[in-house]
Amino acid sequence: MSWYLKYNEGEAHPNTPDNGSYSEKYGVISLDRSGEKNIYLTFDAGYENGNIERILDVLKKHNVRGAFFVLPNLIKSNPELLQRMNDEGHLICNHTKSHGNMGKITDINRFRDELEGNEKILKDTLGLDMKKYYRPPEGAYSELNLSQARELGYTTVFWSLAYADWDNSKQPDKDKSLRLLLSRVHPGCVALLHPTSDTNAAILDDFISELKTRGYTFKSLDEFPIKRSDCEVTQ
Repeated sequence: MSWYLKYNEGEAHPNTPDNGSYSEKYGVISLDRSGEKNIYLTFDAGYENGNIERILDVLKKHNVRGAFFVLPNLIKSNPELLQRMNDEGHLICNHTKSHGNMGKITDINRFRDELEGNEKILKDTLGLDMKKYYRPPEGAYSELNLSQARELGYTTVFWSLAYADWDNSKQPDKDKSLRLLLSRVHPGCVALLHPTSDTNAAILDDFISELKTRGYTFKSLDEFPIKRSDCEVTQ
């Protein structure tokens, strides 16, 4: 299965594949349904091309904490960026070891290796513990995966806002992209952005500023309103 969204007008919540049921069954994060005007910025990061540093500069300017779902290449090639993320209060989270289709994995040991293998790379490189948040690459998953992640003490994180920002050879127009994102924002939004995007690096300042003007509060995933005791797993 693949995660997808159907957007609605007027800051209404988008339709999601589960309509919120995965949150109750597996502790999944995809949309904050509390009714508060909260927004959570999350970034899928596989490498640095100068734009991650620009993104971090903007987040620091606005005192906003994000969640970065990282791959081994970024950890190994740019450890100073990972250290900066940690030092500035961002969450360093798991985007798996190989960036493969997790929905095809049924063996818990293979699933464990994808998550714990990436954890080990971060620990060995910087001595840091990876936060127990996991995003399936390209949103590919199965309900078995959601159960496996929970068994391993992880919270699976999807999203309720995204757009086609990942192709660096075909970056979308900056003004159009800003308008598109602002038209799709809704209370409780979990935004997925790729920090390697030139467009995102250029518009993030205006995006955050406008949403603050609209009364939105930027929060960390650690502040997401779920019953965390329900998601704890005894190993």
